[in-house]
Amino acid sequence: MKKFSYATILMISLVLTSAIVEIADAMSTAPTSSPVQAPPGVPGFCVSKCGWRCSRNPRNLCKKLCMTCCAKCKCVPSGPFADKSECPCYRDIMNNEGQSKCP
Repeated sequence: MKKFSYATILMISLVLTSAIVEIADAMSTAPTSSPVQAPPGVPGFCVSKCGWRCSRNPRNLCKKLCMTCCAKCKCVPSGPFADKSECPCYRDIMNNEGQSKCP
């Protein structure tokens, strides 16, 4: 009886392993999502620059504001916590309340 149960367990583990390998292969060949494209009037480099600039911010508003500022200034500070003085135009865009509009 023990030989039968060990053989059964071995066979089931082999079947499961092959199923997992097939699923992994199917997932690796699945089509990837299309790359994010810049909105009309926004240079293509703004997508990656604003994506990096707003990577620590979970809200989409950060990316939207950054894209607007990037389109006007053609530059974005180099990272999530980079000093805005790297791009004076980006730094100087203000909202109606006198606060920086660009994240």
